[in-house]
Amino acid sequence: MAQKGVQLDQEAFSCSICLDLLKDPVTIPCGHSYCMNCIKTHWDEEEEKKIHSCPQCRQTFTPRPVLVKSTMLADLVEELKKTGLQAAPADHCYAGPEDVACDVCTGRKLKALKSCLVCLVSYCEKHLQPHSDVAPLKKHKLVEPSKKLQDNICSRHDEVMKMFCRTDQQSICYLCSVDEHKGHDTVSAAAERTERQRQLEVSQQNIQQRIQDREKDVTVLQQEVEAINHSADKAVEDSEKIFTELIRLMEKRRSDVKQQVRSQQETEVSRVKELQEKLEQEITELKRKDAELKQLSHTEDHNQFLHNCPSVSALSESTDSSSIKKRPLWYFEDVTAAVSEVRDRLQDALSEKWTDISLTVTEVDVLLSDPKPKTRAGFLKYSRNITLDLNTAHAKLLLSKGDRRATFMEEEESYSSHPDRFTDKLQVLSRESLTRRCYWEVEKGEGGVLVAVAYKDNNSLNERFGDNNKSWALGFYKRRYEFRCNNVTYAVSGPQSSRVGVYLDHRAGILSFYSISETMTHLISLETTFTQPLYAGFHLYGPTGNTAEICELK
Repeated sequence: MAQKGVQLDQEAFSCSICLDLLKDPVTIPCGHSYCMNCIKTHWDEEEEKKIHSCPQCRQTFTPRPVLVKSTMLADLVEELKKTGLQAAPADHCYAGPEDVACDVCTGRKLKALKSCLVCLVSYCEKHLQPHSDVAPLKKHKLVEPSKKLQDNICSRHDEVMKMFCRTDQQSICYLCSVDEHKGHDTVSAAAERTERQRQLEVSQQNIQQRIQDREKDVTVLQQEVEAINHSADKAVEDSEKIFTELIRLMEKRRSDVKQQVRSQQETEVSRVKELQEKLEQEITELKRKDAELKQLSHTEDHNQFLHNCPSVSALSESTDSSSIKKRPLWYFEDVTAAVSEVRDRLQDALSEKWTDISLTVTEVDVLLSDPKPKTRAGFLKYSRNITLDLNTAHAKLLLSKGDRRATFMEEEESYSSHPDRFTDKLQVLSRESLTRRCYWEVEKGEGGVLVAVAYKDNNSLNERFGDNNKSWALGFYKRRYEFRCNNVTYAVSGPQSSRVGVYLDHRAGILSFYSISETMTHLISLETTFTQPLYAGFHLYGPTGNTAEICELK
């Protein structure tokens, strides 16, 4: 009981503003007491309103009261401190609006430490003590402080709900189980908790497994980021070196042209000036002779004239000037034309290859690349300009249409020998390698065609496409389709057409074929791992004159 008195004293001698023991206590006209600094600060904040109020009773004072320290109250606080009075609980010990308050505390309530599911009461640390000391109370179920203890009381029977109705999926009390829930599937709340706890553990295991999987995915993506950054840095570095080499080569060629032109200029100018000097000397001599002859012609002495005439008339040999003719100025203009031609060819080459470079950059595939297109317009975004490689074509295949069409000929063409040439099968491969996502379409003639993708492997030159594990082919006939892979043939159903579309995602390992007419119909898809660059190819069947052409897509 003495302890309770001390607690009352603590509240009586505490400042309601700072919640601590009074310091320099003052008593204002309404009778409430505060720390000197606390009430001064409070009134300073109200100064603009010209109203000074009591924080507890809200009584107002005009003018502002003069604060005088209450000596008796200060002495009393100091004396009580010496006899064991402790400071009031810190502010964080009191229950705020968001906290669960102790149901037993009177006055300003402390925060609850636990809630009892049997008593349906929340207790602070002091009032919880009996549950640790009294044997019957030790059996009660204590949980973290809860504001929803009353939710455990049946609103109909005012009893604790210790059962669960699985039929209606709600908590009930015992009376409910024999009343409106009679005949339902009811179990104890503890049993339902055990079952749901088991389900919860399964869910937790699934979640933990998904967390592990996602963490692995995050690690893979991080590795992908590092790989992308490394690859991009290397590509930029290598490109810089290559362009620097090109610039250096262009600078050298520019210097060479300049040096050669200047050297030839010096030679030609020297030769012309040398001839010019000879001609000028000859002009001088001729003028001198002309003067002599003029003087001689005016001589009146006949004997003197006849004596000097033979020596004056003798002239030196004339410089050959037959090659000196007036002509249009056209000296080093051919050099300019030749350099311009180099520039034009270089521009054409850069323009032609820039598209491929740009596509290569923009179609870099990562793990989060776009899914396979759904429409033909979507596929056409990945169309490639594919041509056939003459060095691989069988001698009975004639290439035309810009090396996009192959025709089965009766007589062999006079192709030169080449290690990549098919000699046994009427087959041909593309010039371009396929290492990213691409799409192309093939139009066939009257006979059958195998539309294929394959590795360029000289060991397979005598094998038909689809007869090994290095090529994949769609048999494209007049009334049927079939898919060939690793020497196994699979029947494929779909609408007949003279054109098929081929979609390849090399990195994802996806190869798909489509029937193309007014609509685009999926025929078959393959998912595998491609380990080398692929090449598009044809295998033609008879009759002679049968064709297969890679279509020019717009």
